[in-house]
Amino acid sequence: MPDAIPVSAGIGLRHPHDQLLLSEPGDAPLRTPWVEVHSENFLCDGGPRLAQLAAIRRRYPVSCHGVGLSLGSAEGLDPEHLKRLRHLFTWVRPGLVSEHLSWSVTQGVYLNDLLPLPYTEDCARVLCRNISHAQDALGRQILVENPSRYLNFTDSPMTEAAFLTLLVQRTGCGLLLDVNNVYVSTVNTGGDAEDFIRSLPADAVGEIHLAGHSVVGEGDDRVLIDTHSTRVCPEVWALYRTAIAHLGPRPTLIEWDSDLPELAVLLDEARTAALVMKDAA
Repeated sequence: MPDAIPVSAGIGLRHPHDQLLLSEPGDAPLRTPWVEVHSENFLCDGGPRLAQLAAIRRRYPVSCHGVGLSLGSAEGLDPEHLKRLRHLFTWVRPGLVSEHLSWSVTQGVYLNDLLPLPYTEDCARVLCRNISHAQDALGRQILVENPSRYLNFTDSPMTEAAFLTLLVQRTGCGLLLDVNNVYVSTVNTGGDAEDFIRSLPADAVGEIHLAGHSVVGEGDDRVLIDTHSTRVCPEVWALYRTAIAHLGPRPTLIEWDSDLPELAVLLDEARTAALVMKDAA
């Protein structure tokens, strides 16, 4: 059975921090209540990378966050990729498994980006087919993450919240609410971030992500980019408080992928999230 992810604030596992997370004696307090890994970093048959994850797994509950399944691919899912993910999950026993609302594969070529989809009935059918296929193949529910958006499609008749709700209703999947993505998307493309969060089916949200972003340009050329390279900004913290007030406390992850700081910085961000949940309890 998978080890449940506690309703607390964890951090993304990054290689430079591995040894610090394992350096304390086995009976010492955990540095973080849980960690999340990128699934595709561990799709190998052995070696030091898996040995290190095994050591982490013995001490910390682990969730797996995918970046390569390409749920939005009209061609369907790669059966070999699904097989490797299932093998990994059987071994790691992650408490949560998540993927992105995006596509990134075409004709067997993996693109180095999480590309957007219009919110149409045709796209909903593709996603529901692929999500159901993934859940059947993996033998478990997956959480689907709302994307960061930089443009609006001309043909996108559903709101994002309605589209996500439809996926939940048709497939039984859960949602990973990325609060920074909500903020980035609404600043870039318009809309009300708080209304978006309040429109989601609360019971379906199994995890929350928090991260920093970068700002490029000024005035009408200003664009927010979801870089995961800075501390969470005050506006996103305020939106997170709104989310916790609406949803109640949820397992919350601090994501940081570029310009990685010292471990202490990530733990400090996680403590802030934990305080928000404590104040709302």
